[in-house]
Amino acid sequence: MKRREFILALGGAAAFPLAARAQQPALPVIGFLRSTPFVDTTHLTAAFRQGLKEAGFVENQNVAIEYRFDEYSTERLPLLVADLLRRQVALIVGASTPAALAAKAATTTVPIVFVSGVDPVQLGLVASLNRPGGNVTGVSFISGELGAKRLGLLRELRPGATRIAVLVDPKWPLTERFVSEVRTAASASGQQIEVLYVGSEREIETAFITLVQRGAGALLSGIGGFLLSQPERIVALAARHRIPAIYGGREYVLAGGLIELRGQLYGCIPSSRYLRRTHPQR
Repeated sequence: MKRREFILALGGAAAFPLAARAQQPALPVIGFLRSTPFVDTTHLTAAFRQGLKEAGFVENQNVAIEYRFDEYSTERLPLLVADLLRRQVALIVGASTPAALAAKAATTTVPIVFVSGVDPVQLGLVASLNRPGGNVTGVSFISGELGAKRLGLLRELRPGATRIAVLVDPKWPLTERFVSEVRTAASASGQQIEVLYVGSEREIETAFITLVQRGAGALLSGIGGFLLSQPERIVALAARHRIPAIYGGREYVLAGGLIELRGQLYGCIPSSRYLRRTHPQR
């Protein structure tokens, strides 16, 4: 064999593995969508990857993951979902209630697995727990319905507190439902509540001045993306004003808050088309 032919043949053999890899089909892509910043969800994404690994799916080996995060808001979620759909994801994980709602509004064909803090049937995510229907399935926690329970715990901890302040985020889609449930529970127990809407850092400061002036004996920090972005400030202000407080997320406890109450997983919505295994009700 001539020297020139040998070099060409060697070069072709070396290029063959690259060509073969280039012809391999692309990895299926999962879109992970959440209405909080990435830095606040590292424990969640790590658990998500571990769960996939236990099911036989390893990121960048046999599955790819596209992460999309909003900044404690909901305005950009439709744009983020649209971007995932353009990338032809095989599945969308709605890792928060607003994210799940945005995904459901955008597609009826791409499978959606949600994690929600409220009743998915009331939200319109699924038709029922037993027969979700459509392209949506997932799990739900009762944290969104625990406003009345938190209020009851505050009564036990501070039985002399006749007025309780409630912090809520006016931009959060579930706020009015939360407020309604707390008002109903307070009315049934003869308590007075002071609902304070906070959507900025300045409004947090003003809210604490207001609740002190109006004689609130305890604080219930409600739900909302903005509130979850301010745990250090809220916990510090509660400590400064010596207001017993109860919160709805681990972020507050990590910031030094005393009491955090979260719902337990109460059901999993099975869909044999998308999930191989489901968790039993607890």
